[in-house]
Amino acid sequence: MRAYRFLYGSLLCLLLFLAALPRARAAGAEGMTLLLDGARAEFSSPCFIEDGVSYAPLGDFARAMGGCEVVWTGRDALVTADGLTLRAAPDTPWIEANGRFFYVPGGVRLTGGRIFLPLSVLARVWPMELRWDGGTRTVSAARVSGGFPESGETFYPAEKLDLLARIISAESQGEPLAGQIAVGTVVLNRVASPDFPDTMEGVVFQSGQFEPVDNGTVYLPPYSLSVVAAKLCLDGARAAGESLFFFAPALSPGTWIVNNRTFCTAIGCHRFYL
Repeated sequence: MRAYRFLYGSLLCLLLFLAALPRARAAGAEGMTLLLDGARAEFSSPCFIEDGVSYAPLGDFARAMGGCEVVWTGRDALVTADGLTLRAAPDTPWIEANGRFFYVPGGVRLTGGRIFLPLSVLARVWPMELRWDGGTRTVSAARVSGGFPESGETFYPAEKLDLLARIISAESQGEPLAGQIAVGTVVLNRVASPDFPDTMEGVVFQSGQFEPVDNGTVYLPPYSLSVVAAKLCLDGARAAGESLFFFAPALSPGTWIVNNRTFCTAIGCHRFYL
């Protein structure tokens, strides 16, 4: 009887262990085919689509592109090549490539012990044109001219980055990354709008627009996550669509905004308006 209990207990432990192992593909994901320059990609871990986003295994993809070494550091995946240093950490909503920060809204995926990234993000590192064929569930990735990303040191204008990071930090410190990106989005939307000054400095310091300018907190050093958010914004990350205004209901009723602008979305403690 004791032997049966031991065997039963061992089998139960084994089943629980197997259930806890990462699956080769995320639950709810669907299979897809990836063509690289017209040839079917044969990866050790299959590509998949989830919530309309196509994912590929970073290691297999980098090796298929040629000239890349891929290692796991214990904290993140490190891809190196001539002219490229890329880091991708599980669950982090960005990757870093040559000091550039590219947004991964759903986070870097760790599935079946492999790092997966959206193909749209991989195309920022290895320039590609992506085409989707819904009938065959196939993504065709064709390489185009262009090298690896320019370094962050030369891509991000130092004064613009510093000012954007400081206004994001002063307005949204403690907010989730998406909320901080949304604040940066409003600033950049205003720069692009004919209704506001056409420089970041002009937008931030426009009279009566941003409370941190009035109370002086915009001059404080930014938090590290706000610097990341600023870099992501300068590299194209956006949240809150075309919003030009926001306010925090806990701090202000936002009466003029509510009565005169169109609501877009709420992120964290802020409400954003077009």
